[in-house]
This record gives sequence, C-alpha cells and structure tokens, in this order.
Amino acid sequence: MTEPVPIAPSLGFSAKPDVQDVLAHWRRWMESEKAVSRHTLSAYTADVGEFLRFLTEFRGGSPPSLNDLGDLKAADFRAWMSRLAMDGLVGASRARKLAAVRNLFRWLDRSGRLHNPAVATLATPKVKRPAPRPLTEIDADRLLEEAERDREEPWIGKRDRALFTLLYGCGLRISEALGLARKDAPLGDTLRVTGKGRKDRMIPVLPAVTDAVRAYIESCPFTLAPDGPLFVGTRGGRLNASVAQHQMQKLRALMGMPDSATPHALRHSFATHLLADGGDLRAIQDLLGHASLSTTQRYTDVENEQLMNVYRNAHPRARKG
Repeated sequence: MTEPVPIAPSLGFSAKPDVQDVLAHWRRWMESEKAVSRHTLSAYTADVGEFLRFLTEFRGGSPPSLNDLGDLKAADFRAWMSRLAMDGLVGASRARKLAAVRNLFRWLDRSGRLHNPAVATLATPKVKRPAPRPLTEIDADRLLEEAERDREEPWIGKRDRALFTLLYGCGLRISEALGLARKDAPLGDTLRVTGKGRKDRMIPVLPAVTDAVRAYIESCPFTLAPDGPLFVGTRGGRLNASVAQHQMQKLRALMGMPDSATPHALRHSFATHLLADGGDLRAIQDLLGHASLSTTQRYTDVENEQLMNVYRNAHPRARKG
C-alpha cells in the first residue's frame, strides 16, 4: 500500500516531498535574490502548480517526483501547452505560464538539482500586445486642470493633480508614484525612482511637476513624515491605487473621455509625446525603466498611426478617398 502524498500548502494539492522542498527553495530564491513582487511570486507559483497538476493527471493521478521532472520530454511540455490552448487561454496567458515553468527549470539547473533541456526547446506562444492608448496633449492638460476642480476637500484636488501631473510629467507607473516617501518628493531637478526588479533610475523633473507637488504638500492637512508616504488618503495612510483609479474614472466620465483614459495612460502619453517631439527612443527607454527596447518601440507604432490620422484628415487627396 503506497503512502499518502502530503498536500503542498503553496499549491493546494498533493505533491511529492522532494518537489515540495525544491518549490519552497525556489520561492525563497525569487523573493530574496530576484526581489520579485508578491503578485509575480503568487502568479508564478500558481502557474507551476497548474503544470504539476496537469502532470499528475497525465500520469494517472500519480504526482511527479523530482526525478520525473528531470525525465520529462519536449512532447510532455507540448502536451501541456496544447491543453492550455484547448482550454481557451490566449497567447499572452500561455506565454506567462511557460515563463514560470522555464524559470523553475532554469533555477533547478543552476542550483544543481536537475538538468532538463527539453523545456528550452519550446517556442513561446505569440503574444500580440495591444498598442498603448495615450491621451492627446490637449486632453492631458485639460485632465490635470479638471483634477483640481469641484472638490469638497480642496487638498484632495491638489493631491490628485500632483499625482496625475507626476505620472504624465515623469512617466511613472502608478505603483512607483504611490510608493514614494515624503523625503523623495520631486521638488528638485531630478527624481530617483525604484521600479520593477528594484532597479533605480533618475528622471528629470519639470517645473510643472514641482509646482503641483509643492501645492499639494502645503495644503495637505496631515503631517507627512520624511519616511512616510508622499501621497495619502483621507485618513492619512498611504493612498491606494484603486482610489486614484476611481478618481480618474470620475474625471473621464465628467470630460467624456474613453475608458482607456486611465492613470497608466498618462505614462503612455509621456512616452508618446516625447517621441513626437523628437525624443530619442533609447533615452525614453531609460526614463520609463523598460528592460527591453522592444517594449519602448511600441510607442513608434502609436506615433505612426497618429501621423497617418493627421494625413487622412488633412491631405486633400486622402480626403477624396
């Protein structure tokens, strides 16, 4: 009679002890050495868990051991990817799950636990990333002005304007802006930001950003401790991203803007408008904190599309069809 296989807490289903052990070490490695976010850690764990669950079903209910993982063939990985496709997962979702499993097997290889080159032979599913949808310069300016108006609490209007001006003027992610401490407030010529992977980058600060942030700080009814959050909510705690998104939602409804007008769209607008004004693509990559230039190059597609729209609307022959 076979011994029962214990349930792995991080997976939510049965797994062999040696697999549980390596997964625990792998998670600690991602947390401590790779410094991944909690969201990424949770997503990768869930994706690897789904892969192991598939292998368990594929093997007739017997959870794989570490040796079994080392013996997997390319056909086994392809069978898993085919199952994901049959389940209706789009290319982006399949690519993310494959990236999680590859991450685990690369770590297993580097740590000397097992070597399985089969997973590296799989082609990554094609991912069609949607083009960024920035605001026009006029709409961006109008939104910043409107953010400060018609507030029962004037300081909240100044806070929202400061936050959105920071996103548009410096190209920050909403998480980066809300993660700033009071001592890091952009009141000088440059701003140091800690982005994805805890990588720092320096960003020049426009006077409009400085003015908006200073006006917010001076009007804030709470004492902003140097090591405390720069942007706070109505109770003085760190401002939640969902509150900022809700504020933007109300603004776009008021101004008749599309649903694509989000806080992140201000970051898109920063990049697109810089590019339209002749900004260097690699410099914009550095300002945005993109690891790959290909990510930044998406903004050239936006600019080209906008130029074609201008041509179609303005050129006499284009208007004639």
